[in-house]
Amino acid sequence: MTEWREDVLGEGFEFLRLDLGEDAEGPMEATLVRSLPRPRNFWERALKAPLPLSDVDVLYVHGWSDYFFQRNLAEFWTARGASFYALDLRKYGRSLREGQTSGYVEDLSDYDLEIALALDEMGHGLGVRLGGESKDRRLVLFGHSTGGLTLSLWADRHRGIADAVILNSPWLELQLSSAVRKALAPVVNFRATLNPRELALPQLDLGFYKRAQRMVADPREQADINSLWRPEVSLPVLVGWFRAVLDGHARVAAGLQIGAPVCVLLSARSQFGVTWRDEMLRSDTVLDVDLIARAALKLSDSVTIERIDGALHDVFLSEPLARKDAYIRLSRWVSGWSAAYASA
Repeated sequence: MTEWREDVLGEGFEFLRLDLGEDAEGPMEATLVRSLPRPRNFWERALKAPLPLSDVDVLYVHGWSDYFFQRNLAEFWTARGASFYALDLRKYGRSLREGQTSGYVEDLSDYDLEIALALDEMGHGLGVRLGGESKDRRLVLFGHSTGGLTLSLWADRHRGIADAVILNSPWLELQLSSAVRKALAPVVNFRATLNPRELALPQLDLGFYKRAQRMVADPREQADINSLWRPEVSLPVLVGWFRAVLDGHARVAAGLQIGAPVCVLLSARSQFGVTWRDEMLRSDTVLDVDLIARAALKLSDSVTIERIDGALHDVFLSEPLARKDAYIRLSRWVSGWSAAYASA
């Protein structure tokens, strides 16, 4: 029996456990979080126009070393009438269990299981459209960083399910270049065959990204963060997981056909280094945004790229002006998409 319970985010948020069976580390589960729009009273329904996204469901997937905690993002959607859902993938955040290797999978398509279960709970089970049935509600997929890569690949494999895809700094290409990725791939594949849980790379994260967020993001959201679920520096990169990501990058480079309009939000610039610089408060310190912008054009026939001056890797956790700009651009794109959908 489905049992939604109050989430750690408190009032307005509930969670549901999704059973994924077992692997070598024991029982696995994913966690679906939801935030629903406030019911309108009689007079609001009678005197005000319907909310523009009242027929929309959003499924959000987080990135590497992350989980869902962004109240403001949920409120953006529910204020417009949409139902917002977020998925903490297996071995991340709310779904992480003692003895598990955080975030570890050897194929990004492994996540198809929890995505399918989440969509079933949301009323968007794969059988709905694949079986030719009409559907009353639209589905928006929303992914950040590695979650953006995962959802892009999923949408390509399951065409016709999503009505729109929105990506927040998706990790679509290796930071160095496609040439480096191609050179690394055979070595990574060989090492993963021998020992997939071997450390692939030394720890390269010096904590600058999280430091920048603490300094400029909405302090109310920062206060909610569980440091056990979202560590100061990123998780160790194991070779089996790294192979899965490189394979995903290669698939994007070869070209996907999501079959739905895509919006990609990115910082205007990247900033890397081994010492702290104030420029890191207004830049993506994780990905090469120029490489990501080019790779994004391989996702679909309809791709909009929004470059946001002053944004961090998570554009919605940036300093106030950049964060406001990100929400304005998101609102503009969603409004245009929704209007076009209604007139089609």
